[in-house]
Amino acid sequence: MTSSTWHALGNTYVVVEPEDGPLDAARARVLAHGTDGVLEVLDRGADAVEIAIWNPDGSRAELSGNGTRIAAAWLAELTGASEITVDVAGRLVRAHLLESGEIEQEMGAVVVGEEETVDGITFVPVTVGNPHAVVIGDPAQIGAVGPILETHERFPERTNVQVARIDGPGEVTARVWERGVGETQSSGTSAVAVAAATHTDGEIVVHFPGGDLRVRLDQGRATLYGTAERVA
Repeated sequence: MTSSTWHALGNTYVVVEPEDGPLDAARARVLAHGTDGVLEVLDRGADAVEIAIWNPDGSRAELSGNGTRIAAAWLAELTGASEITVDVAGRLVRAHLLESGEIEQEMGAVVVGEEETVDGITFVPVTVGNPHAVVIGDPAQIGAVGPILETHERFPERTNVQVARIDGPGEVTARVWERGVGETQSSGTSAVAVAAATHTDGEIVVHFPGGDLRVRLDQGRATLYGTAERVA
C-alpha cells in the first residue's frame, strides 16, 4: 500500500492506494489515526481520480472540499495534470490548478433550507453533497453546539456543524465541528455551506482557524478556492 499525508489549511488526510483490496472501517480507523481522515484511491488515470473518503471513526463521508482538493493535488504531483476530475461516490468535482498555487474547484449545486430550531439551537440546514447545520453566532460556541447538532435525531445520518459570525459583506469567520471527526481547523464544504447560509451570490472569504477559503456563489452553484500541500 502506498500512502502520503497532505493538509489543506490544517485539515489533514492520508492518501492511500491499497494493493490488497479495498479498505474497511477497521483498517480506515487505523490509517486515519491522528488525522482528519483517509482518502482511498479507488481508480485513477492521467487527469481523473476516484476516491472514497473515510472519517477517523470509520464512517464514510459523501464529500469533502478539502479532501477532493488534496486528491487533485496528489494526482497533479503524480501525473503533472493541471485539470483534474475527482469522483466521490458519483459526484464529480472538477479542479483547476492555478498559477497562484491555489486550486479552483467546481463544487456544484448548493441547497439552502429554511431556518430551524432544535433544543434551543437555531440553524440553517445546507446541503453541499453532504449535510450541514450553520449556526449564526459566536464561533467560540462550536464546542457546545457542535456535538448536540451532529448527533441530533433531526439528522439521522448525523451532520457537519458550523458556527459563523458575519464580519461584513463578503466576509465570515467560522469554526467547524465535522461529522465523525470533531472540531477541525478548516473544511471546504463547510466554507461553501457558511457562504451560502449567509450570502446569496458573489465572492465570500471564510476565515477558519487554519486559514482562509474563498467561495464564489452563482445562482445556487459554488466554486471553492484554496491550497493543498504534502506533509510527508
